[in-house]
Amino acid sequence: MQILQQLGWLFLKSVPSIILFLLFYWFLSTNFFRPLQRALAERNARISKARAEAEAVQAAAKDKVHTYEDALRKARAGVFAEQEAARQTALEERTRVLREARNAAQKQVHTEKERIHREFEAARGQLEGQSAELAGRIAQIILDRPAAPAGGVR
Repeated sequence: MQILQQLGWLFLKSVPSIILFLLFYWFLSTNFFRPLQRALAERNARISKARAEAEAVQAAAKDKVHTYEDALRKARAGVFAEQEAARQTALEERTRVLREARNAAQKQVHTEKERIHREFEAARGQLEGQSAELAGRIAQIILDRPAAPAGGVR
C-alpha cells in the first residue's frame, strides 16, 4: 500500500509539471506552430502556383517554338518551291532558246544547201553549155593542126 501512496504522492507532485507542460504546449502551438504551419502552407501554395505558372509558360513557349518551327518549315518549303519554279522556268527558257537556235541553224543549213544546189545546177548548166563549145574548139584545134610524125616527140 505504501507504493500506492507513494505513487499517488508522486502523481500529485507531477500535476503542476503536467499542467505547465500542457500550458507550454498550448502556448507554443498557438503562437509558434500554427503560424509556422500557415506560413509553410502559404509557401507551398505559392510554390505550387509558381510551378503551375512555370509549366503554363513552358507549355506556351513550347507551343510558340512549334509554331515558329512550323512557320519556318513552311517558309523553307515556299523558298524551295520558288527555287524549283525558277529552276524549271530557267530550264524551259534554255530548252526554248536551244530549240530556236537549232531550228534557226537547220533553216540556215537548208537555205545554204538550196543555194549550193542552185549554184551547182547553174555551174552544171554553164559547164554543159561550155562543154559543147570547148569540144568544138578542141576538135577544131585538133583538126587544124598538122599531123605529127610517128615516133616524134611532141
